[in-house]
Amino acid sequence: MKAVIKHEIPGRMRIHFNKKRLSSKEADTLQYYLQQSAGIEKAVVYERTADAVIYYSCDREELIGLIGRYFPQNVNVPESFFESSSRELNAGYHEKIIMNIVWNYGKKLFLPIWANKAFTCAKALRFVWRGLKTIPEKKLRVELLDTAAISASILTGDYSTAASVMFLLDIGDELEEWTHKQCVDDLARQMALNIKQVWKVTDGIEALTDAGDISVGDSVVVRVGNIIPFDGTVISGDAMVNQASMTGEAIPVRKAEGGSVFAGTVVEEGEITIRVTAVNGSGRFDKIVRMIEESEKLKSGMESKAEKLADGLVPYTFTGAALTYLLTGSMTKAVSVLMVDFSCALKLAMPISVLSAIREAGEYNITVKGGRFLEAVSEADVVVFDKTGTLTKAQPKVKDVLSFNGEDKDELLRQAACLEEHFPHSIANAVVKAAAEKRLDHDEFHTRVDYIVAHGISSTIDGIRTLIGSYHFIFEDEGINIPEAERERFKLLPDEYSHLYYAKNGSLAAVILIEDPIREDAKKTVERLHEAGLKKIVMMTGDSKKTAAKIAGEIGVDDYHAEVLPEDKAGFVESCRQAGKKVIMIGDGINDSPALSAADAGIAISDGAEIARQIADITIGCDDLGSIVDLKELSDRLMDRIRFNYRTIVGFNTGLIALGLIGVLQPSMSALLHNTSTILIGLNSTRKLCPKNE
Repeated sequence: MKAVIKHEIPGRMRIHFNKKRLSSKEADTLQYYLQQSAGIEKAVVYERTADAVIYYSCDREELIGLIGRYFPQNVNVPESFFESSSRELNAGYHEKIIMNIVWNYGKKLFLPIWANKAFTCAKALRFVWRGLKTIPEKKLRVELLDTAAISASILTGDYSTAASVMFLLDIGDELEEWTHKQCVDDLARQMALNIKQVWKVTDGIEALTDAGDISVGDSVVVRVGNIIPFDGTVISGDAMVNQASMTGEAIPVRKAEGGSVFAGTVVEEGEITIRVTAVNGSGRFDKIVRMIEESEKLKSGMESKAEKLADGLVPYTFTGAALTYLLTGSMTKAVSVLMVDFSCALKLAMPISVLSAIREAGEYNITVKGGRFLEAVSEADVVVFDKTGTLTKAQPKVKDVLSFNGEDKDELLRQAACLEEHFPHSIANAVVKAAAEKRLDHDEFHTRVDYIVAHGISSTIDGIRTLIGSYHFIFEDEGINIPEAERERFKLLPDEYSHLYYAKNGSLAAVILIEDPIREDAKKTVERLHEAGLKKIVMMTGDSKKTAAKIAGEIGVDDYHAEVLPEDKAGFVESCRQAGKKVIMIGDGINDSPALSAADAGIAISDGAEIARQIADITIGCDDLGSIVDLKELSDRLMDRIRFNYRTIVGFNTGLIALGLIGVLQPSMSALLHNTSTILIGLNSTRKLCPKNE
């Protein structure tokens, strides 16, 4: 596809393709091609001008070659990419608004007066019907107020005012609907699955396989803490499955042989093997969108209060109009009151503010599942951090393997990796990675592996029972012995490392030393959270008291709790909430899930366990702990904007009503100022709260 360079500076190039414009599909294809190309940091495609702005880190000549090799027909774009694109949505609403404006002013210029009146009366029927439909609810709603204002204008012969009111109401509705759909779609894209590899079962043998290579009819095993990658039927096993991502209901459902499971749901307990029935269901984009749109979680407390207040003010507007007519005998003044209401602006500005904030959070690699969680972050008093993978680096490393049974330490690492590779945890990942770096092959040579949350794994190798996990699990729960000759050596294990214990046949076989360094930005993040007004910052960990005390002192948290179990974390969160505190919980593992669920706002690290991400209310990127502070700032500014919108709407519209009552403003001008201010406040609510260039 031919293209020319329109402008460039080092690291950035603007390309124009040899077409007047690109279709939505052509633009999406180009976007996908550029995004998937190595060396390109960011690309923005403009379909209306057939341009693309490319930010790159590769050589200039390499980029030019990449563009020269682009042919749309040769790019295999996943259907899910087109499915989740917002280009057609934006183009449709843009065209609808332009046509509405052109028609509104065009008919005034080119049609005779009688035709304009006829069109106004015909259009009014739609608004009248919309208002009349609210009567069975036995509540005075804003739709009925609109009906009364439009009808009164027509009955008094003021067709121009009626037409202007309906035009501005239409524009407001379209802007609200456009913003809502765009924000919901952005959130759904962030929540959609991105599973790269799965455990495929063939003739009883498991193999790690690319998700793209799975076909309908293949068998896939899913274990505790993992997302079910495809729609399917359970052919063996038994599990409790959290289906909140599809149904919004967090109570786990039992799935056994013959049961159906859906992509995007999470195994909370147990293990199942499924036969895949649909391979293109992993995105489940439409279902996610519907779940978000139907969920009350989208609404913050302030937003819900504003909506209730909006509906509550409608009767007073009707009463004010009636009293005005009775006291003054002027229908014009009464209509001026009807033309102005608080509810229209409140109902437009509040949801747009929240949805725009959720969308803006996505630019910081933060996924927020509802407005009330932003409100909870803004009001939070206590922040609880998990240690491993949260305050410490998400990718710990194996420092050494200490043999306690005489076996070669590489052989012990190989066995440990074979068990750990089945379960999602940063420590498990470290063991698997260490074995891979040493090229220690570990084909499946064990029996079924059972995972005990926050404790460890049990299995059988060559008929010998094997265990790997925490001190509590190995020594207190399982009563494992330490070889007598090694007990003094065991007492001298270095405190600067986390310890993973591996036991065989009732005796300690190895201790794996895990280097779990503190994140470089952890201390700074804690300091900034204190500066942002958080009163108490707590660290919780399953590590020993010595290790916990050392890390807590270095990071600067206010309090810490060591050797805790999942129920201890959740219990602490609940106790804080019962004391009247607003609590944020931040974690990344399966063992953090109960506490994430119990908190006012649960925040998961993006590369943590799938179940943590699904249960959490907010997800942040793994590479920047400081984004929690960005989230706090965004939340605070959102609450400030909502309060500002409320004051502005009430103050401005009260002024309009007063001016209408004393005869300064005619109904047409009241309607124009009211509806224009509503749209302007709505548009202002879409502005970024925390521009990155500030």
